[in-house]
Amino acid sequence: MTLEATQPHCDDALHLELMQLRRLELLSMLEATTLAALVSIAVPLKYLGHDPLAVQILGPLHGLAFLTYVWTALQTVSGGGWSSRAAARLFVTAFIPFAGFTTPAFLRKRAASLTGAS
Repeated sequence: MTLEATQPHCDDALHLELMQLRRLELLSMLEATTLAALVSIAVPLKYLGHDPLAVQILGPLHGLAFLTYVWTALQTVSGGGWSSRAAARLFVTAFIPFAGFTTPAFLRKRAASLTGAS
């Protein structure tokens, strides 16, 4: 086996990173959607409508979406090439309702910069 055959190709690494960014993009939308629904629908129903069912359902769903997003963001950032500011942005937007909806555009710009597209 040659040395070239044992080392990952640049195209393979780029493809994996782009796939990871796409996965993170989808998870950010899921996390942002569940947080928005929890804050704008379930919590008002619980406290104004005295109906805790929506929080009982959406709370754990958002928790799972949040943990999955954070785990994937940690994996993505640990791959290297991320500034502290960009990495912090990924995590801070997960805590602010509706801010997570800005993350996909940010990730698409990053993916475009990796491929040389504009």
